[in-house]
Amino acid sequence: MNAAAVKYKSVDEYIASFPENTARLLEEMRAIVTKAAPQSTELISYNMPAIKQHGVLVYYAAYKHHIGFYPTSSGIRVFEHELKNYKTSKGAIQFPIDKPIPKVLVKKIVTFRVKEDAEKAVVKKRR
Repeated sequence: MNAAAVKYKSVDEYIASFPENTARLLEEMRAIVTKAAPQSTELISYNMPAIKQHGVLVYYAAYKHHIGFYPTSSGIRVFEHELKNYKTSKGAIQFPIDKPIPKVLVKKIVTFRVKEDAEKAVVKKRR
């Protein structure tokens, strides 16, 4: 696995630091989130991949036993009923590394975050 002391400069660099099977899952997650948010840009934030529109929409990261997905607390609250099979906390979801990424669910969460982010941007602009 990658060393915590490494400061990543790009998503490509982050993904390349993992073994092939983990890197493949990260590439899959990357493809899902960027397709669901086509106006977003990729960045490294908190030393992990993220996508941003007006604000950061979601983060994701690899660990020994899971892929962490961080759609903020609202992204978890709204989809709570669909997340019952996964370990969650206030702002995180753990997808086991030995199972496929739930593409449809991730896409729905990102689509929700895009809409929520756009609404927040409109409110902020009015102020």
